[in-house]
Amino acid sequence: MAGKDSFKDRFRPFFAWVRAHVPRGLRLVLGILLILGGIFGFLPVLGFWMVPLGVLVAAMDIKLIRRWLRRRRR
Repeated sequence: MAGKDSFKDRFRPFFAWVRAHVPRGLRLVLGILLILGGIFGFLPVLGFWMVPLGVLVAAMDIKLIRRWLRRRRR
């Protein structure tokens, strides 16, 4: 569980910036783009770290994903 906490803490400033500066519908698009970029994580610029980050960004606007993530943490 410590790994999940450190991931969340590490990206907390990023999530705060996204929530404040990116419009609601665009956050979903940004999350999907991060997930798609993470699929190509074997490329030098992109990484597999983009998949969970994309899910968390997309989850800011989709209640079903937020509920699923909360239940999964328990």
